[in-house]
Amino acid sequence: MPKYYEDKEEDGRACSGIREDFKACLLQHDCVIKEGKMPSQCLKEGHCRALQTSFFECKRSMLDTRSRFRGRKGY
Repeated sequence: MPKYYEDKEEDGRACSGIREDFKACLLQHDCVIKEGKMPSQCLKEGHCRALQTSFFECKRSMLDTRSRFRGRKGY
């Protein structure tokens, strides 16, 4: 779920909203908290796959020359 903060500092980097949600999903997942695994191991197991795909699509849209007309994907 996207998180919106009123007092949050503005991050000027591309795809910052998805990056933040992806990071929070991984760090708050049971795989990391209860099992004590590294977030990279949890990614290989398939956790937070939807946010990982969205983050990839957002980063890929930065390289797409058509995105200057459509805008970057993500939030």
